[in-house]
Amino acid sequence: MTSQLVTLPGLGSAGPGLRLRTLIVGAGAAGKALARDLQRVDDFGLCPVGFLDDDPGKRRVRHLPVLGRLADVLRVATAERIDVVVLAIPGLPEAEVTRLATAAARVGASVRRLPSFVALLRRDVVGTDMCSLDVANLIGRCELHVASPEVAEIITGRTVLVTGAGGSIGSELCRQVNGFVPHRLVMLDHDESNLHRLQLELRGEAFLESHDTVVADIRDAERMRQVMGQYKPQVVFHAAALKHLPMLEEHPCEGVKSNVQGTENVLVAAVEAGVERFVAISTDKAADPTSVLGATKALAEQVVKKHAGGRTVVSAVRFGNVLGSRGSLLPVLVAQMAAGRDVTVTHPDVTRYFMTIEEAVGLVLEAAHLTTGSETFVLDMGSPVRIVDLVANFARQLGVRDVHIRFTGLRPGEKLHESLFSDDEECLPTSHPRIFGAQAVPVHEHFDALMLALYDAARRNAADDVRRALAAVLPVYRPEPGDVFALQTSAPYPDDY
Repeated sequence: MTSQLVTLPGLGSAGPGLRLRTLIVGAGAAGKALARDLQRVDDFGLCPVGFLDDDPGKRRVRHLPVLGRLADVLRVATAERIDVVVLAIPGLPEAEVTRLATAAARVGASVRRLPSFVALLRRDVVGTDMCSLDVANLIGRCELHVASPEVAEIITGRTVLVTGAGGSIGSELCRQVNGFVPHRLVMLDHDESNLHRLQLELRGEAFLESHDTVVADIRDAERMRQVMGQYKPQVVFHAAALKHLPMLEEHPCEGVKSNVQGTENVLVAAVEAGVERFVAISTDKAADPTSVLGATKALAEQVVKKHAGGRTVVSAVRFGNVLGSRGSLLPVLVAQMAAGRDVTVTHPDVTRYFMTIEEAVGLVLEAAHLTTGSETFVLDMGSPVRIVDLVANFARQLGVRDVHIRFTGLRPGEKLHESLFSDDEECLPTSHPRIFGAQAVPVHEHFDALMLALYDAARRNAADDVRRALAAVLPVYRPEPGDVFALQTSAPYPDDY
């Protein structure tokens, strides 16, 4: 396919859509102004249901009830099924912000803040500062926050380790795990800057000499043994991975080193250290893989299954694309639209499964509670979404009237449509309505020998040998050449769209 350009004209304004249930912290002037704007304008995507305020004289503000004091945030957020907590108290101490955010995370609610009081004095409308994406319009269904109180059984009072903690999924795992008050949350990443940022967010301060942050590379097997032996975690969430599909097509050896051998390094170390639960994050690209990314994640799932049956309860959780992650569609769209560039999409008919990071991580925690060992769980992603439709809805919410889309062609390894299950897999129900099981695909009878050959090819940085070894150990891997095009490196490009 040659590069094509189309225009989506006159998108106008967004419809009312489904709005997120919102709790406003602070019933003062800022809170009142915010409630007023949210009540007037549906397009903000937030539906205020009440306030929290420590003034006992405040009972009702702008026809909304004051549901409790600030200390009641967890009780109120749970009882009222709150999706978003907005902090509308200028100058709220950071320690209190951290406490409120931690409590909100326990029920999967996100926390947003108004700007400073000085900024509020300079304008009348404050709702624009809370303007959020209407997720229902973007992905065709309502965003659901799903981490239930039962998750506390495997987290509260226990030591939890998260690999890839500085990444999009890993950092959200840390936020939600932290909300269930673990005895210790150990955050592991090879990028010290991401760890610094995450620790600052969760603790209100960031000292990398803290014993809760670990700078380490999952490719280093001995280092993984050392970390597991030192911290003795009871629960491990393995989110560290290379995930950019085009990059791994160019560098398949790196994909094997991180996604396959790295997973085995962490898992072996966890089993040897007596970890109780190990949960690996996978992707829908592992179903009938056509890319190196999909093949390496499919093999990672098989590595997990290989270690089933011992003291450590092991499982993998497979899901599709998440909105808002680094390298994903929305940040790239923002960059392209802000710069006045064409929006790049691979194909007019390409579709993908989507959910928010908060949804995905909440369901990962549910799966961790649900597992009895060796499962590959698959999350309910709803119906696939055409990327062109998502771009149009996103532009509408941003008020961009004319969007120019340049179709560039599918790249090597990309599918026009993803699937959550392989053709040979059966979708099995679980006790959770939004989590399914994928019936295991039998591993190759010479799995161990073929894996050694794969690791050896990766160690030698022999890309062609790695591709052949992937196909040998994983017969369902069927590379697709895509519709190759000349990519302009100066333009931002989303991962796998």
